[in-house]
Amino acid sequence: MASNSGDSRGLFSGNLGYILAVAGSAVGLGNIWRFPYLTAKYGGGIFLLIYFLLLFTFGYALIMAETSLGRKTRLSPVGAYRAFAGSKEHSFLKIGGWLNAIVPMIILPYYCLIGGWIVKYMFEYLTGGSTSAAADGFFVGFITSNFVPVFWHLLFLGCTALIILKGVQKGVERASVVMMPILLVLAVIVAVYSMTRPGAGAGIAYYLIPDFSKFSLMTVVAACGQLFFSLSVGMGILITYGSYMKKDVDVEKATVRIGLMDTTVALLAGFMIIPAVFAFSGGDAAAVNAGPGLMFITIPKVFESMGMGSFIGAAFFVMVFFAALTSSISILETCVSTLTDELKWSRKRATLFMFFEAIALGVPCSLGFGAWDFISIAGLSILDMMDFLASSILCPLCALLTCLLIGRLVGIQKLIDEIKSTSAFRGEVVFRFCVTYLAPVILTLVFVSSVAATLGFIKI
Repeated sequence: MASNSGDSRGLFSGNLGYILAVAGSAVGLGNIWRFPYLTAKYGGGIFLLIYFLLLFTFGYALIMAETSLGRKTRLSPVGAYRAFAGSKEHSFLKIGGWLNAIVPMIILPYYCLIGGWIVKYMFEYLTGGSTSAAADGFFVGFITSNFVPVFWHLLFLGCTALIILKGVQKGVERASVVMMPILLVLAVIVAVYSMTRPGAGAGIAYYLIPDFSKFSLMTVVAACGQLFFSLSVGMGILITYGSYMKKDVDVEKATVRIGLMDTTVALLAGFMIIPAVFAFSGGDAAAVNAGPGLMFITIPKVFESMGMGSFIGAAFFVMVFFAALTSSISILETCVSTLTDELKWSRKRATLFMFFEAIALGVPCSLGFGAWDFISIAGLSILDMMDFLASSILCPLCALLTCLLIGRLVGIQKLIDEIKSTSAFRGEVVFRFCVTYLAPVILTLVFVSSVAATLGFIKI
C-alpha cells in the first residue's frame, strides 16, 4: 500500500517534538487523579506492579501499532483505515476509522468542561482563594451554578483552540515542548513536599510495597483500563500523531520514552497524593479512593491542612492545568486532522467547527449538574453518559478493530517493516505476540467488565 505523504501535511520537527507532544497527550487527568485513586483502591503496591508489567507489554505494543499505522499511511484514522479496508470483503472495517474519529469529538466537550473546573481552582489558588476552594460545599456549589462553569469551560476551550490554530509545529509541538518540562518540575516539587509531611511514610509504604493478598482479577482489569485511557489508545490520537512523524524518527525508542514519561508523571502523582492523603486521614487508604472528588474536594482540604498549603496548591493546579491542556490539544488536533483530510476544510474552519461543537455538547454536560440534573440516562448524568460511551464502549472497540485491521488486512509484518526502517526493534517478539494474541483478549476483558460494572452487573 503506497503511503500518502502529502507535502502540505504538517509534521513534527523531529524526535523530541514528537515525544513531548505524544507524552503531553498521554499525560492528563487520568494520570493525576485516576491513577492514584485506582492504586489505593486495588491494593497499592500490587496494582503498581501489575501496571508496570502491562505497560511494557500490552501498552507498548498498542502505542507502536497505532503510531506505525499512522506513519505508514500519512493519514488520519478514517483515511488510514480506508487505505487498507478498500475491498468489498473487508469494507466493514472502514467503520473503525470513523469510530476512531468520533471518539475524540465526544470526549472534547466534557474534557474541556473539566478543564474549566481546573482553571477555576487554579485561579482561586493564584489569587489567594485557597481557603474558599477547600471549604465544604465549594465544589458542589460551583458545578451546580448553571452557567458559571460554562465561562471557565469556554476559557479552557479557547486556549486549546488558539494553540491548534497555529498548526502542528508552531502550535501543538511548541506548546508541548514548553509545558511538559514545567509540568515535570512542578510534579517533583509537589511530590517531594507531600512525601516529607509527618505521617506520610505509611502512605509511601502502601504505595510501593506489593501485598499479594490484595491481588485479584479486578486488579488486572483496573490496571488495563488505566493503561488504556492513559496512553490515548483507541482515540485516533496516536494514528494522527504518527502521521505527523518524520520517517527518520526511531519509533521504538520514541515509544519507550513516551511510556517512561507517562509513567513517571503517574508515579509522581501517586507520591503527591497518596502520602499526603494518608497523613491527612490518619492512614485511611479509603480516603484516596474518592473518585473525581479526590482532586476537587479532598486534595484542597489536604493542602489547606499543610504549611505552605496555598503555594503547593497553586503549583499543583498549575501542573494539572498543563496536563489537561496538553491532552485537550491532542484531542482537538485529532478532530481537526480528520475534518481537514476528509472534508478538505482549512485548519481554521475545522477548528472553529469543533470549537462550537464542544460548546453545543459541553453546555448540556455542565447543566447536567445544575438546571438539567433531572436528566438521567441509565442512572448516569449527561457527562457520565458521554464518558461511558466514549471510554467504556467506543475506545476498547476501536482498539479491537485496529488489531483486527492489522491482523486481517495490513499484516503485522508490514508494520514491523515500517518500524524496522528506523529502529533496531528489539521488542519485535513482544510486539508480535501482544498485537496478535494478548491485546484482543485484554481489550475484550476491559470492554466487557467496564460495561457490566457501569450497568451494575458486577462490582469493580
